[in-house]
Amino acid sequence: MQALSLEDIFLTLPSVSGPVEILKGIDFAADAGETVSIVGPSGSGKSSLISIAAGLERATSGSATLLGTSLNGQSEDDLARLRRGRVSLVFQSFHLLPTMTAFDNVRAALEIAQVDNSETRARDALAAVGLSARLDHYPGQLSGGEQQRVAVARAIAPGPDIIFADEPTGDLDTASSAAVADLLFDMIEENGATLVLVTHDLDLAKRADRTLEMRDGHLS
Repeated sequence: MQALSLEDIFLTLPSVSGPVEILKGIDFAADAGETVSIVGPSGSGKSSLISIAAGLERATSGSATLLGTSLNGQSEDDLARLRRGRVSLVFQSFHLLPTMTAFDNVRAALEIAQVDNSETRARDALAAVGLSARLDHYPGQLSGGEQQRVAVARAIAPGPDIIFADEPTGDLDTASSAAVADLLFDMIEENGATLVLVTHDLDLAKRADRTLEMRDGHLS
């Protein structure tokens, strides 16, 4: 079963010098439980592809299907309901709420996803990423690697069907990057989720079932 399908996706954005073609006829599919990495230079359209696939941005033309539901013509509320508890995202910049502890950042995501036993699941997810002793720490009290581990725990805790990860180790040192990558792939394997991973790290990309290259708005 396909978790994601993009057909003939174009994205054109306005600029002061005229329209800019970001994505140029993208065809891409990922099966349920598959891990796919996407590599390519900055500005090639990788993050835009992730945004359209996750229903965060609308394509100029083409069709997108996520978890069996067409994204075309869906309202923002419909898209939010589709993602709730089934789609998770991990970004380079963590996106943790600075006024909430590590525990509350994960628990809040579970409550938004309307998952039962949010407190227990938040504790279990943070234990799985080795942060049981840091539950009550705020993001500003954590290292970059620890913050990204919280982000991974938050993404995995609801038991999503698909995870989109956009440069999840981009801001980390070598040791922290390796640790977060291990956690992400181990937890993906354990939960059977689909992973679509954008990365500049070729060693990380090679861990996926297959690797595609984005260049100048084209995917191959």
